Amino acid sequence: MSHHDHSHNHSHDHADIFHSHAPAGKMQLAFFLTLFIFAAEIAGGWLSHSLALFSDAGHVLTDIAAIGLSWFAMKQSEKPANQEMTFGYYRAGILAAFLNGLLLILVTLWILWEAYQRFQHPQPVSPGWMFVSAGVGLCINLYLGLGMRHEEDINVKSAVLHMLGDAAASAGVIIGGLIILFTRWYLVDPLLSVLIAVLIALGAWRIVKQAVGILMEGTPKGIQFEKVVNEIKSVQGVQGVHDIHMWSITNGKNALSCHIILDGQMSIQESQIILRAIEHRLAHVGIGHATIQIEDSNHPHTDSEFCAAIETHNHS
Repeated sequence: MSHHDHSHNHSHDHADIFHSHAPAGKMQLAFFLTLFIFAAEIAGGWLSHSLALFSDAGHVLTDIAAIGLSWFAMKQSEKPANQEMTFGYYRAGILAAFLNGLLLILVTLWILWEAYQRFQHPQPVSPGWMFVSAGVGLCINLYLGLGMRHEEDINVKSAVLHMLGDAAASAGVIIGGLIILFTRWYLVDPLLSVLIAVLIALGAWRIVKQAVGILMEGTPKGIQFEKVVNEIKSVQGVQGVHDIHMWSITNGKNALSCHIILDGQMSIQESQIILRAIEHRLAHVGIGHATIQIEDSNHPHTDSEFCAAIETHNHS
């Protein structure tokens, strides 16, 4: 016997964990505002002859692609489940976040290369238009990044990192422009670029690591394996639990499957009461979808909490 639960009957915070939609409207706004930043920096670079602004515009162009990809992935994730995609399209967002993280790492390498070139050959610039164009980028990216910084969706987090990285780059251009204006010390530009590159790389690595964990069906971040097992075992009537799997369908949407051992003389109605109790406890520890197989104590099983395919073959 197995049971599938989407936590429709609970009124707590995890009740609608499968019904929350990513803020696609915010990503749409971010896409078009980032296009505006790109146009402003291209114009500013042309008017000021600033290689720094042209380079930052190239960085913004990668963000346009990344945010557009995130927006597309969010719209895909809103599609309902079907016979081909029984869990729906939630993983589209994780794939986009993974690609965004890799793109950020590539951007970091590009910034470091550009910084090396500028250490070798400092470029003189006219700071006036730098301030205007970089100021536009700073204000819009701060508006977007700070406005979405509390979103839990990993895909939005990756986009926010893009935006805050751009804001930091724009601030660096402004600070560098001020220093150049008063000192003509052009090496400040690559120095700031290296600092920004390191910050972006650290954040990108965290996103890639989290996305890989989800794609590899790892235990969800923030879920304690032993705590979940103890919650199941503590339900009255449960004699044991094994073959446990915990994973994230997407960030914040966690699932579990397992086998539980009950008294074989128990009625279906009695076993359903136990299942309801387990589902309730799992929902309170962050697991909103559970598939539970019931076995009696005489059923051959492994004592391991983890799935053990080799041992199951020995019983056949």
